[in-house]
Amino acid sequence: MLSIFKGNSTFQAICLVIFFLGIRFSVLVLKVPLLVPELNWMLVGEQMGRGFVLYRDIWDNTSPLSACVYWAVDYFLGRSQLAYQAIAAGVGLLQVLYFNYLISSRDIFPRRNFVPGLMYALFLNISFDLTTLSPTLMAGTFLLLALGGFVNILSRRQVTNEVFEVGLYIGIATLFYLPAYLFSVWAVICLLFYTGASFRHHLLVFFGSLFPLLMVLLLFYLNDGLDSLNMNLFASVFKVNEFTLSDFYTLLATLSIPVVLGVMGLFRIFTYSRFVHFQTQVQQIMAIWFIISLFTVPFMQYLAPSQFALFIPSIAFFAANYFESFKNRLRGELIFLFSLGGILLFLFNGVLGILPESFLGRLDNMKAKPALLPDEITWKKILVLGEDEGEYLDNFTATPYLNWNLARHDLHNLDNFESVIHISNNFQKDPPEYIIDKEGLMPRIFQRVPALKSRYKKSGWPGIYEKTGQYP
Repeated sequence: MLSIFKGNSTFQAICLVIFFLGIRFSVLVLKVPLLVPELNWMLVGEQMGRGFVLYRDIWDNTSPLSACVYWAVDYFLGRSQLAYQAIAAGVGLLQVLYFNYLISSRDIFPRRNFVPGLMYALFLNISFDLTTLSPTLMAGTFLLLALGGFVNILSRRQVTNEVFEVGLYIGIATLFYLPAYLFSVWAVICLLFYTGASFRHHLLVFFGSLFPLLMVLLLFYLNDGLDSLNMNLFASVFKVNEFTLSDFYTLLATLSIPVVLGVMGLFRIFTYSRFVHFQTQVQQIMAIWFIISLFTVPFMQYLAPSQFALFIPSIAFFAANYFESFKNRLRGELIFLFSLGGILLFLFNGVLGILPESFLGRLDNMKAKPALLPDEITWKKILVLGEDEGEYLDNFTATPYLNWNLARHDLHNLDNFESVIHISNNFQKDPPEYIIDKEGLMPRIFQRVPALKSRYKKSGWPGIYEKTGQYP
């Protein structure tokens, strides 16, 4: 199969598209499980569609441009997992084709072919959570554009004002996924060591990456939401997250094949001496890309292969170099088929559970499962006091308290007068029809906000309160 992509013609391009979409659609027809983060993105889009302002009226740490995309999807298509998957497939295919075009058009490898795109397409399908429209996937598109801009600078051996565009692409990627701003460090390091950039050019990169963030800050300042932006987005990035060992083992197994191929490709570079100076520079900036990607790991909200999408360009680059270096074609074919089989096994095991006793690719902790709620609580506006365990799957969210980790700032701080005022105002603005109290907080909230006590009563189900009248 690998030999099919060794050419550089329209036929290979068509084969690459078929390869990527073939894997993707064969997974989607099997009904990919809905993930908790995916459901959360849909809820954010719904709330924004109802006129609520992100961060001020919706307490969540989804980055602003990602939230706007989810808002647009909800506006045109509603709460549709298929829409997320179809758009993600389009974005992924665009990245695959652009990555291969970038490598081939600039002669970064000694021979032009579609192996780099093949590696990128394969690694975009290592897990079923990469089939959805995640912030990391969308951010990766603009980081690839930044990479393309920088490669153009290296190929011309002249630094121009194009460095501002490189910074601007990184800034836009940051608005999709906040830790992507670390790649501004990648741009500065590459400018410093591989170009004759002046201090002015470094400033252009810096201001280019900062400009989109400043526009967002100005927008929220004008809408009286600067404090909410800081608390829900910027401050939440630095919170320490707790991960389970099962998540770690699943992730390690899923990433093992791409990482091994990438590392082997990196080692092969040292045994091949026919690269020109420009090609060597690109290899080094891709190695720096991988190192910078590692610094995004502490800022991840959860452990899943989709969170590592920013690693794919560098790993795909070195993996392509690994398969390019084989003199024995049969050996290269066998290793590729083994790698393809292992990745597809992880992928389909995550969806179908074909290995019942194996955790490989399962991501069970991330799947949205239907909650044990009464039949009456279906497609209602609800508030969950505690971690969402599927209660929102067939319901709508009410009040800003969507993200429980952020909601604790008010709901666990009932001795603070400002928090009590926030709770009262939030219930008045968007009152839930039902409250699912997993933390036993409602009795204390009733004490602090007596008006709520007259508007909500205990239902016949433990820990559930229902609305009895209009909020005054």
